[in-house]
Amino acid sequence: MFTGIIESTGRVEKLEQEQSNLHIWCSCTFTSALKIDQSLAHNGVCLTVVEIKGNAYRVTAIKETLDKSNLGKLKAGDTINLERCMPANGRFDGHIVQGHVDQIAVCLERKEENGSWTYTFEYDATKGNVTVEKGSVTVNGVSLTVVNSKENRFSVCIIPYTFEHTNFKEIQVGDRVNLEFDIVGKYVARLLAKK
Repeated sequence: MFTGIIESTGRVEKLEQEQSNLHIWCSCTFTSALKIDQSLAHNGVCLTVVEIKGNAYRVTAIKETLDKSNLGKLKAGDTINLERCMPANGRFDGHIVQGHVDQIAVCLERKEENGSWTYTFEYDATKGNVTVEKGSVTVNGVSLTVVNSKENRFSVCIIPYTFEHTNFKEIQVGDRVNLEFDIVGKYVARLLAKK
């Protein structure tokens, strides 16, 4: 389980395609602390560390993950948001994040707001996911509060610290981002759909 509080950004070092799988080699400030079989969220996607060499480590994304996330669009040199699993005795600073991306969204607008930024994202509402005003959503692994919730779009406001310490500073209009909708909201929506 994760919280959506990004620990560090990492750099994609190289990508290796093997049949339908994509091996992603990354480096980050805490590579030396990683262990094989450890779970690590990459832009909000929970992946398992399978190899470590020097300052780089490897994770593998399968076709299902590539189909539902933006990881298949990564290039060497890209910046990714990273978060290790929440320790059992840790502080819960964000919201409940599983690391299971529901779908992707497209950035419709990026607007500077005199020291902060507002981003608007559009997603396919036919997949049954919803946002609510002042509810939680995870964008590229970052726990954020929804503003201006609509049927198929929403906005988030980014403070300077988040802008500088995540890959939000690189997100431009037209870019695809990973969304994980609030788990409580997903269960409520499913229960209501059954009635």
